[in-house]
Amino acid sequence: MDASLAVVGATGAVGELIRTVLAERGFRPKAIKFLASPKSAGKTVTFLGKEHPVEPIRPEAFAGVKIVLSSTPSSVSKEYSPIAAKAGAIVVDNSSAWRMDPDCPLVVPEVNGHELHNVKKGIVANPNCVAIPLCVALKPLHDLGKVKRVVVATYQSSSGKGATGLTDFDAQLKAFAAGGPVPAPTAHRAQLAGNVITLDWTLDGNGFTEEENKVINETKKILGDPSIGVCPTCVRVPVRVAHSEAVTVEFERPVTAAAAKAALAKAPGVVLMDEAKGEFPQPIHAEGKDHTFVGRVRQDPSNPNGLCLWVVSDNLRKGAATNAVQCAEELIKRGIVK
Repeated sequence: MDASLAVVGATGAVGELIRTVLAERGFRPKAIKFLASPKSAGKTVTFLGKEHPVEPIRPEAFAGVKIVLSSTPSSVSKEYSPIAAKAGAIVVDNSSAWRMDPDCPLVVPEVNGHELHNVKKGIVANPNCVAIPLCVALKPLHDLGKVKRVVVATYQSSSGKGATGLTDFDAQLKAFAAGGPVPAPTAHRAQLAGNVITLDWTLDGNGFTEEENKVINETKKILGDPSIGVCPTCVRVPVRVAHSEAVTVEFERPVTAAAAKAALAKAPGVVLMDEAKGEFPQPIHAEGKDHTFVGRVRQDPSNPNGLCLWVVSDNLRKGAATNAVQCAEELIKRGIVK
C-alpha cells in the first residue's frame, strides 16, 4: 500500500490521465482525494472501479495527504502548492510555476531522481514536455562524452495545446480533408491542418518563444550543467499526440555512433530503434506509451565531435502525467515519503 495521495486538477486532461497511469502502474494509495475547481466540485471520477467525489481545491483538503500530483494553471499552483506543502505533503507540480525556482528540484526520475532528496519547499517541479524526453536521451550521452552543445528542432503535436488544441485541429483537419474552407483557428495561432506553425507560443524579448526558453533553461537544470549550450526551434505540426525532436549534439570529444547506441540501448526509459532494420521512431509508436523512443543515431558529417539523433515521446504521458507519477513512485522508493 502506497502513501495517501491527492490529485489536483483531477478533471482536466492531464489529471484524468494521471488516474489512468496510477492504475496501470499499480500505484495503490492508502487513501486518495480528487480535487478541482469549484465548477467541477460535486462531479465524480472513477479510480480502480470505484466512484470518488471531486472536492473543491481548498486548504483543508490537504490534511493527511502525503503526495499531491497537481496539474493546474500556474496561477492556481502558486496559490495552492505552497499550502499543500505547508500541510505536510510533497507536491509534484505539472505547471511551469516552480521549474526554475532554485529551491524546487526539476526532476526526470531516469535522469536526476537523486534531486528528490533536495526538496526544500515541499514542491517538486515536473518539467516541460519537450525537455523531459530530450534529457532522457541526452543523459546517457552526457555520461559518455560530456555534452557541450545541443541544437534541437521540435515537431510538437496539437495536444500540446490541451483539449482545446485538439478540438481546433480536428475541426480544421475534417474541413481540409474534405477540400472545403478550413475554419479559422480557435486555439492554435494559425491553420495547422496541412501546415506547420513556428510561432504557436508567446514570443519573448530575446527573439525565442516562451517554449524555446523553457527548453533552454530546463535542459540545463535537469542535466545539472549550466555550461551546456542549448539552441531550440519549436514547431507545431499536424499530429494529434506525441512530440518529435531532431537533435544535434556536440561533445567535448569524439563519440562514435556505435558507442552512443550502446549507451542508449541500456539507458532507463529509452527504446532504441535500429534504422538498419528499417526501424525509426514515429509519433504512432510513442502515443499511449511511457518510453522515449530514439533512433537515426549517426555521426554529424560537419563536426567530428557531433552526433545526430531523432527522439519521440508521448507529450501527455511521459511529457506530463507519467513523469509525475514516476516522481511519486521514486519519493516512496527512496524513503522520502512513507
